[in-house]
Amino acid sequence: MFVGKVKGSLWATRKDENLNGLKFLVVERQLNEHQSDPALLIVADCIGAGEGDQVMVTTGSSARMSLNKVNIPVDMVVVAIIDKVDYHSDEEY
Repeated sequence: MFVGKVKGSLWATRKDENLNGLKFLVVERQLNEHQSDPALLIVADCIGAGEGDQVMVTTGSSARMSLNKVNIPVDMVVVAIIDKVDYHSDEEY
């Protein structure tokens, strides 16, 4: 799993039948509190995340399991909208 930020939506009128009814988001993967991966990812969403939301994304077979479908061509799914991340670093500055 990883944390990301929703940057937008993707619309596709023609797609695999198994993808009908799914919403797709453009997500930027967050590497840490201050950095993100510049490569954008396309992620399926079934919980209602929107632009600007910080989300938790699961990948691989766990993504398909979260949709209760095994024969769906999806490998990333939003599984949570994050309200807050709280942790303390052991590093001293």
